[in-house]
Amino acid sequence: MGRAAARLIMFLLLLLTVPAWALPGDAAPSSSGEVRQGTTEVDRPRAGAAAPDDTVDASPAVSALPSSVVDAPSTANGALRMPPTPAGFNSYDGGWVRFVYHPSSRDRVQPLIAQANAVRQELIQRLGFPALSQVRVEIARTPGEMETFAPAGAPYPSYAAGVAYSEIGLVLLSLTPVHPGTDQDLGEVFRHELAHVALHDAVGGQPIPRWFNEGFAVLASGETSYARMITMTWANVGGSLLPLRDIERSFPNDETQAQVAYAEAVDVVRYLVRREDFHRFHALIQGMREGKAFDKTVLAAYGVELASLELEWRDDVSRRYTFWPILLSGTGFWAIALGLFVWAWRRRRRRDRLTLQQWAREEAAEDVLRARLAARTEAARVHIVLARNTEPAPAQVPHPVPEIEVPCVEHDGQWHTLH
Repeated sequence: MGRAAARLIMFLLLLLTVPAWALPGDAAPSSSGEVRQGTTEVDRPRAGAAAPDDTVDASPAVSALPSSVVDAPSTANGALRMPPTPAGFNSYDGGWVRFVYHPSSRDRVQPLIAQANAVRQELIQRLGFPALSQVRVEIARTPGEMETFAPAGAPYPSYAAGVAYSEIGLVLLSLTPVHPGTDQDLGEVFRHELAHVALHDAVGGQPIPRWFNEGFAVLASGETSYARMITMTWANVGGSLLPLRDIERSFPNDETQAQVAYAEAVDVVRYLVRREDFHRFHALIQGMREGKAFDKTVLAAYGVELASLELEWRDDVSRRYTFWPILLSGTGFWAIALGLFVWAWRRRRRRDRLTLQQWAREEAAEDVLRARLAARTEAARVHIVLARNTEPAPAQVPHPVPEIEVPCVEHDGQWHTLH
């Protein structure tokens, strides 16, 4: 295959595997073809401190990640208040959790009720501390209806399919996706928001870095995203990973960098809760629970400074996120298939051309052989001529004798009669 064709195939391969956020226009859906909805965790600002950003689980399907600070509303004494139960809604009391839903939504809510206890136990085991002592989960039928469930003065972000007001133990969910016609895993959103509340409870309401809060919620909910893997791969190969200090308080305004920050948050928490370091993760939660600074807590739990731990994580990223996932992806597969098709076509063309040339050579050789045989046959050819007797018959013969043709042979310019 020529160099030009090889370059063309490589270009097509790179073009087909570029992540959606690197191209103009709308972002691509996740690997399952679903358009993921955002989820949000809102905390009340503490006295003398700026309000933390809304923790956003915004997928690549969202055209632009929200970057503005969402101030949690406060009453006169600076605390959120639980809103009243919506009129005409049913409720299910599970002891530590209370589900509030419309009667028409009962079939959709039953799976959440069935898995609630198991999710709670798993979160407590992950965190190593008591959590989720009292939670209320309100399920709206539409995003517009969910807006009416929010605490007074604290509307939920319009891009969110779920929101957690961790301080008061309130979780809001919407049965209908924010973007019509898209799929939404209600159980996944439920686990995500519950993870936010559980982490808040485990650290006793102490400050949590934005990336850590979101990364834990995604990891604990079991969410998987091929888009995040592609984002991490390109960020690693392109050297565009963001320092953790840059995403401690908020994610970048730039959409591309925001996607990288979001993917990093999930992967750093994954690195912290590895099986061999599970006891260290519990020590990290303990340190935050005691109100210690996050970097000092990391040093006490993992025995290294946060900057050193970040370097170890980057080294792990360089080994885990290479081009192999891209090459084995769906688009990568078709790009490789296209390249193989072009290569096979060019190879067959070359083979056919060589075959035709071989046939031409063989036909030419046969023509030469035929000419030589014809020449040899002409040189050895014997001419046989039948001579006619022209002498008149004798007069005394009463009956004429019919003429008899005597065969003669010409040899070296002389004629000879055959006997």
